[in-house]
Amino acid sequence: MNQEALLSWYRRVQRPLPWRLNPSPWSILLSEILLQQTQMERGILYHQKLLNRFPTIQSMAESSVDEVLLLWQGAGYYSRARRLHALSIEVMEHYGGTLPDTYDELLKLPGVGPYTAAAVSSIAFSRPVACVDGNIRRVMARQTNQENPSAKEVQTFADEQLAVEFPGDWNQAMMELGALVCRPKKPNCIECPIQESCLGIERAHELPLPRKLVKKDVSMDCVVRLDSLGRPELIQRPDSGLFAGLWGPDYDTTLDTDGLDFLGTIQHQLSHRRLIVKVWKGSSEKGTNPNEVALSTLDRRVLNLAGVLLDIP
Repeated sequence: MNQEALLSWYRRVQRPLPWRLNPSPWSILLSEILLQQTQMERGILYHQKLLNRFPTIQSMAESSVDEVLLLWQGAGYYSRARRLHALSIEVMEHYGGTLPDTYDELLKLPGVGPYTAAAVSSIAFSRPVACVDGNIRRVMARQTNQENPSAKEVQTFADEQLAVEFPGDWNQAMMELGALVCRPKKPNCIECPIQESCLGIERAHELPLPRKLVKKDVSMDCVVRLDSLGRPELIQRPDSGLFAGLWGPDYDTTLDTDGLDFLGTIQHQLSHRRLIVKVWKGSSEKGTNPNEVALSTLDRRVLNLAGVLLDIP
């Protein structure tokens, strides 16, 4: 693989993402955690919103987890917000408020896995550590003409190809290549700066073979109980499980719906399952202002169906 060609291409066409324009370690870490399971366009919006409110690790550590969750709502996978808040506290308590700069130390922090530790250590601190994500797996499969490379094979490939003098730029170049050129569908091989070394170029659109995900349906009932002012009765969920720590109406697979008004059915897709929720309406004497607590996207959809007025997150 031609390292010079790929780096030159990246430096010429890289997108002006906020964390590249403001490459502080905290900004980079926040971007990597957001982009784990949030699409780029939405990730940029939430990165800016969170960084405006929490410009430093200390500012997040001094806030409550409920405030972080409130700002996070709409970004999905809320356990990331809880772990990010825990990370900020640990960095304040054990690292003097400064993010550690090595792969091994970063890996000790809440919510930081191998990919995030590699990305932050290389991009923020120029540590020679190779990243592996879905984009890089796809580039590797096509470069080596492999249909289903193992995680170990992909990591070995990434380690061997790493440009150790410019690890941050290299890792970002590989990910940018996968996002803009070596795309999952309709790869733009003619624009690829490393097409000469691609062994799978003739069937790039086939590689790697798609992974089969088994998704199951989960059916449940939900009752939205409204007080005389039209405010819903909400409960805060436990610190573990689905939508941990967030607020919402009552869900149950064995809900007694006698005396309740049926409003309709909502289908909500999660990563490995689809929730099929029958929504009912009842009455309550203890409503809550839903705009003052953190709600999941599903909860917002349910409350909208019940006619509850919500602010745009």
